[in-house]
Amino acid sequence: MDEKKAESILEGLLFSMGDAVSVGRLAEALGEDKKTTRQYLEHMQERYEEEDRGIHLVWFEDSVQLCTKTELYEYLIKLTKAEPKFTLSDTVLETLSIIAYKQPITRIEIEKIRGVSCDHAINKLMEYDLVKELGRLDAPGRPLLFGTTEQFLRSFGVSSLDELPSMNPVQVEEFKKQAEEEIQLKLDI
Repeated sequence: MDEKKAESILEGLLFSMGDAVSVGRLAEALGEDKKTTRQYLEHMQERYEEEDRGIHLVWFEDSVQLCTKTELYEYLIKLTKAEPKFTLSDTVLETLSIIAYKQPITRIEIEKIRGVSCDHAINKLMEYDLVKELGRLDAPGRPLLFGTTEQFLRSFGVSSLDELPSMNPVQVEEFKKQAEEEIQLKLDI
């Protein structure tokens, strides 16, 4: 196998694994012996140092891991502190689902489907960069239109809205029936 190709494969494997991997496992995946695989890894390590790359190989006995250089940790900390972690409540998730499947959609249309106010849910979704304003509907009052963002696609592991799962008609009818029952319960109270 060509050395450049072998190193490319090893780099991809180490990047994907994230943890230390034994030279034996890497050799097996590469289809080479351990000695040759170790030579490829040592050459990669030398090249990373010569080119002053942001990554390097860290050795643990007979295993190796692809890591960020320690002098770059301060930048890594800045980046990870900037990314907020969030969880979606059932209400927010339900609102997001409606927007994802019905976009572009107005707040009033969402509230008509849900049967309750959705101001808080939409604001949370915008704060999390999962939903954005797409413009205004050409109708009286010119209500805002909402749709999903690129961050929504990234967060849910899809590359386009076409990849969202479709619901079968039986499920849709069941959901409508449940929603009508919930509205009726609220009216009875």
